[in-house]
Amino acid sequence: MDAVRAVLIDIDGVLTVSWKPLPGTVEALRTVREAGLAVALVTNTTSRTRASIARTLAEAGFPVTAEDVLTAPAVTAAHLAERHPGARCALLNSGDIAEDLAGVTLAGDDARDHVDVVVVGGAGPEFGYAALDRAFGHLQRGARLVAMHRNLYWRTDAGLRLDSGAFVTGLEAAARVEAEVTGKPSPAFFAAALGHLGVGADEALMVGDDIESDVLAAQRAGITGVLVRTGKYLPRTHHEATGTPDHVVDSFADLPGLLGLAQ
Repeated sequence: MDAVRAVLIDIDGVLTVSWKPLPGTVEALRTVREAGLAVALVTNTTSRTRASIARTLAEAGFPVTAEDVLTAPAVTAAHLAERHPGARCALLNSGDIAEDLAGVTLAGDDARDHVDVVVVGGAGPEFGYAALDRAFGHLQRGARLVAMHRNLYWRTDAGLRLDSGAFVTGLEAAARVEAEVTGKPSPAFFAAALGHLGVGADEALMVGDDIESDVLAAQRAGITGVLVRTGKYLPRTHHEATGTPDHVVDSFADLPGLLGLAQ
């Protein structure tokens, strides 16, 4: 592991569950940072801004700032500016992420409004029939579909909760379109993270609890993958995965040991 210069880390299910630190994760992240390794927290969380995420983690003791956080909404804003400049976007998302969507023109909720792009974020109470049908209508009239991620579920302290990947798949099938995915597992998301840190893929690790979107997607981008058995990890999805993780550890708390760092 001598070649490792940077660590990409998923947040939910890896460092925290329901924003509460998992045992040993605060200390482990401190050890990683004190060893001089660059850190990027790469998350598909769409309910909070980068600043809000960093503030919550810092209050829990994690040594992070907003500059360390790379979110799917922030990457989506850059994607829209590059691929769909000036587009009017209908946003379907749970949570206020306007700060991370600077420069994006958002349309109102009137189904008759002209919309160029339907943007789907994270699921929540807003994903009712009326909202989904309105999005379906825009797609039928020619709007493009951009999904911040394809996560099917995430873990809270109350158990697994349904996420927007299920709705994205339904919209694709109903409208006969294919979503442009901007967050994990998109290769562009990992490229953005590596560029943010200024390292090559062969110098980085990706630590995640989602074997497909976090770990195997990172490995396809040339990054070493580390799967943790916390968060949304399930033995069934591990065994049925499309590939094999480079490394598997019980928790992020075990990462310093994997890297040969003294705690």
